Amino acid sequence: MGLTVEIDKASGFCAGVIGAITKAEDFLEKTRKDGENRRLFSLGAIVHNDQELQRLERQGLVSIDKDDLNEIREAEGETLLIRAHGEPPETFALAGEKGFSVIDCTCPVVLKLQKSIREAHDRLTQDGRKGQILIFGKVGHAEVLGLVGQVDGDAIVVEDLKMLEDRIADGTIDLTRPTEVFSQTTKSPAEYAAICGRLEELMAEARELSVERFKGTHLLTVHDTICAQVASRHARLSRFALDHDVVIFVAGKASSNGKVLCNLCKSVNIRTYYIGGPADIRKEWFRDDDKVGVCGATSTPKWLLEEVADYIKAL
Repeated sequence: MGLTVEIDKASGFCAGVIGAITKAEDFLEKTRKDGENRRLFSLGAIVHNDQELQRLERQGLVSIDKDDLNEIREAEGETLLIRAHGEPPETFALAGEKGFSVIDCTCPVVLKLQKSIREAHDRLTQDGRKGQILIFGKVGHAEVLGLVGQVDGDAIVVEDLKMLEDRIADGTIDLTRPTEVFSQTTKSPAEYAAICGRLEELMAEARELSVERFKGTHLLTVHDTICAQVASRHARLSRFALDHDVVIFVAGKASSNGKVLCNLCKSVNIRTYYIGGPADIRKEWFRDDDKVGVCGATSTPKWLLEEVADYIKAL
């Protein structure tokens, strides 16, 4: 039958990234029509994909980082885009002080999570209560920095089970305090469940209770904050990886979501390869009768998936 190639229909930009890119393109197109050809500054990469960033930069998008923002003295008449990851309140205040007009493209799912964390912090600190907020996420990730910034840094971030155990061992996490747990929106549902389950076991042990009896104390609240669109991709990609002989996973090197999803594919199909684009593909990965699956992260554009599929077909 020969080698066949299939693109995962659910791969490609998530709704939050689509919204941010659409707003950026609309702004840049309007300035061109008005004859202004103005720049649009993006605080951080609007999407973790080099090819897509280069496409947008050709239209006038300029990526800057926090250091750049701090160094800018006067930005009257300039526009700053806040990407889907979101930002802490202090960033919006600083942009306003500099004179930027702001286009807020924070993903609605992230906005809801930010609000939930602020409300939880109010509950856990009112009337002298000493509760704590835990966030399962990547330390230093833009979304996580924005989440922690909602409560002026009064939250504990853990990346995995080992970090959870370490934070308990060094006293950062107090097993006797009321605790509310949240997840970065793009993390693995299975990893989140494992971390929350282990925390519940340890908090129950600290009070010399069974897990069932501990549940009745309501000292631990776990919030379901992983994006439903991302969560559904985990189950779908597992099936997709199993259904193909070779999986070509397309994502930028800086994509946190890409690393998580690629590792998921690799866990069920060892012949999974992580690439940034067609140039990374090696002919020796394929056999003549392979069924090849092409998929990607929430930051991978559809056009790039199609480009990769066409390249493989032409090998």
